[in-house]
Amino acid sequence: MRVAIALLASLALAAAAPPEEVPVRLDVASPAPLSGRLILFAEPAEAGAPDPESVDANPFAGTPTAVAARDIASLASGQVATVDADTDAVPDAWSKLPPGRYHVQAVLDVNRDYNYAGRGAGDVVSKVVDVTLPGPAPVISLSTIVPAADPYAADNPRQQALAAYLPKVRPINFVSAKLSAFWGRPIVMDGWVALPPGYDPASARTWPTVYQTHGFGGDIHSARWSAASYLKLMTEGRIPPMIWVALDESSATGTHEFADSANNGPWGAALTTELIPYLEHQYRMDARPSGRFLTGHSSGGWATLWLQTRYPRIFGGTWSTSPDSSDFHDFTGADLYRPGANVYVDAAGKPIPLVRMNGRDVANFEDFAKLEAVLGAYGGQMASFDWVFSPKGPDGRPVPMFDRRTGAVDPAVALHWRNHYDIAYRLQDEWPAIRKDLDGKIHVIVGTQDTFHLDGAAHRLQAVLKRLGAKDDVRFLPGKTHFDLYEASGDPNALTVEIAKEMYAVARPGNSFASSAPASAH
Repeated sequence: MRVAIALLASLALAAAAPPEEVPVRLDVASPAPLSGRLILFAEPAEAGAPDPESVDANPFAGTPTAVAARDIASLASGQVATVDADTDAVPDAWSKLPPGRYHVQAVLDVNRDYNYAGRGAGDVVSKVVDVTLPGPAPVISLSTIVPAADPYAADNPRQQALAAYLPKVRPINFVSAKLSAFWGRPIVMDGWVALPPGYDPASARTWPTVYQTHGFGGDIHSARWSAASYLKLMTEGRIPPMIWVALDESSATGTHEFADSANNGPWGAALTTELIPYLEHQYRMDARPSGRFLTGHSSGGWATLWLQTRYPRIFGGTWSTSPDSSDFHDFTGADLYRPGANVYVDAAGKPIPLVRMNGRDVANFEDFAKLEAVLGAYGGQMASFDWVFSPKGPDGRPVPMFDRRTGAVDPAVALHWRNHYDIAYRLQDEWPAIRKDLDGKIHVIVGTQDTFHLDGAAHRLQAVLKRLGAKDDVRFLPGKTHFDLYEASGDPNALTVEIAKEMYAVARPGNSFASSAPASAH
């Protein structure tokens, strides 16, 4: 009995252990108080290992780094803010971490875009300090402002390869009337135009045009790299001469994906009724469906697939690579429509994997989503999906599709997602009306080892197209992942070359350049 009482007393003391609270002081000069998301990172200090210069979390490896955070409304120079490292923390409250020495670093994310871009210009960081947990933490000093980085620095390998082409691509800075009316302020649609060698604005000749957009994490700079790369490939004679328009689909909420959204605004309508007519007035473009094409990867792959199916009379075909889920029966592994749907566990209660590397699952849906939620409310992949797909809530923000604590799916929100953005569902529902304008225009390419299991949804999309009797061009590249899909035989642009030739064969049937294009698998 005495042993049992002692054990119960010990457990009570452990349960009552005080939460870990970490004080952080702003030690940089600032003319005004700063605001943002104050984030703490902690990783176990390995005996004998050199101290790291920085500590961060890797969403592609679960959450081995402990992370805690809080919002800061105002922090003046010399002022201390305390982070309760037990309340908003992953993978667990810091008071429950294994006892030992940890490397800890603090970041004040003033841009509130850590989920999208990581540490950026203007953010304030501390040095890495040693902290013993559990136990009182020393005051951590936010002592360094992150400087602006030059995306075109001379030592950047891409800069060295594309230096001759970057100055030749032309910027797009178009103010959209539709988007500006939605937001109540000027909204600019950004991008870059790569014109083919021999382009003459005074000539009567017109050119097929490809609209390309990036995936999650891309921005206006990556769009410029893409445009310059297309120009280089055309100059080298590797791809047919066309006009390439590389569009920026990044936003403060993640990627807007050119969807007509209750939260982000009418991006699809703005593109098809405002920006494209403007560009076709500025440049010698074919300005007809058989000369307008779409391509994009990942979130950009979903965007271009959605645009083609939503606006089938505008475009002559999409070549969408590794698109985000096109059938929400398989939303990166989760079936959003099953009774009691949950994105963290399947019907058998087994954790749903999200990230696989080298054929092995390394992070599950719950790890990824909970880390994102701690890092901040804006810019993360899951939050971005809500901003694109969800209805607007009473507070003016999108209604979350799932509960970040439990993974439970809101069936009303899932129904909204299905009716508006489940591409496979919409194809089945609308096929008689859109078949004439759409059949044969859908081309999807994905690896059988896609990093985010996106091949699952692509198989479902292919099955739907087959049931509809549609021309089916959904390709699965053996062994390819999300990140090496375009490479073949050491050529990182192999798939780009293949896609460009197939587009040109549609725009210029019988052309000698197009004759070298591989036959499409219909």
